[in-house]
Amino acid sequence: MGIRSRFIVIMAIIFGLATLMIGIASYKFSVQNAMTEAKSKGHLIFSYILANREFYVKHQRPLIMEVFEKDRFYPELMSGFVLTRGTFDIFKKNLVGYDFKQATVDPLYPPNKANSQELELVDMFRANPALKDYEGTMERNGETFFYLAKPIKVEGKGCLRCHGDVADAPKDQIEIYGTENGYNWKVGDTVAAYVVYVSVQEALVAAKKTAIVLYMIGSGCLLVALIGLWVFMDRFVVNPLVSLSVKAEDISMGRNLEEPVGVKQNDEIGALANAIERLRMSMVRILKR
Repeated sequence: MGIRSRFIVIMAIIFGLATLMIGIASYKFSVQNAMTEAKSKGHLIFSYILANREFYVKHQRPLIMEVFEKDRFYPELMSGFVLTRGTFDIFKKNLVGYDFKQATVDPLYPPNKANSQELELVDMFRANPALKDYEGTMERNGETFFYLAKPIKVEGKGCLRCHGDVADAPKDQIEIYGTENGYNWKVGDTVAAYVVYVSVQEALVAAKKTAIVLYMIGSGCLLVALIGLWVFMDRFVVNPLVSLSVKAEDISMGRNLEEPVGVKQNDEIGALANAIERLRMSMVRILKR
C-alpha cells in the first residue's frame, strides 16, 4: 500500500470515528435535554396536584365533614383520591402525553390498582421511609415515559374513616365500592404512590433523527474531505516524490544529467528536490573534469 493510500485510510478512520462520536454525543445531549424538560414538567404538575390536595384536606374537607352525616359518603366531595384523580382527568384533556396515577396496592377504586412496576416503587418507598421521591423512565404500552413518584402514607386517623376497619366505613362507601378491597390500613403505612408520567417518546425519536442527520452530514463532509486529500496528496506529495525518485535513479545511472529537477515547492519535498538538484550539478561537474 502506497503512502497516499495509507494516509487516506488513516484519515478515513479518524474522520469516521469523529463523525460517529458527534452523532452519539448529539443523541445523548438531545436525550438529556428531553429528560431535563420532562423532569421540569413533572415537578410542575406534581406541585399543582399536591397544592390542590393540600387545600382540600386543610380547608374544604373539614367543612364538608361537618355538613354530612357519618354514614353519608359522596366520593366527589369527601375523597381526596377522587378529587385529585378527577382534577387531573380534566387537566390532561388538553395535554397529550401526560398521565397521573394514584398507584395503590389495595385500592377501593380498581383502576388505581398498581401494576408490577408501580408495586416495585411502593415497595421501595416502604423499604426506605426517608425517601421522599423517585424518578426514572418506564415503558408503558410501547411508549417511553419519564416518571416522578412520591409515596402516599397514612398520615392520621382521617384516612382510616374510609380505609380502616370495614365495620367503621360509611354505608354509602360500602354500597359503592364493596368490602373486599381498600380497608385495614394502618397509620404510618405506605399504601400507594403518586406517579406522574410525562411522555418522552417524541423527543427520543427526534433525538435519533437529529443524530442520524448529523451523522449523514458528517459522512458527506468526510467524503468531500477525503477526495480533497486524495487530490492534494496526488498533486503535492505522490507525483513529486515519484518524479524525484525517477530523477535520483537517472543520476545514479548517469542518465539525463543535463535535465534539471523539475520539482519546485516551498516545503520538505522542495528541500529534497533542491538537494537532488545540487547532487545532479555536482555529478555534471565531476564528469566534465
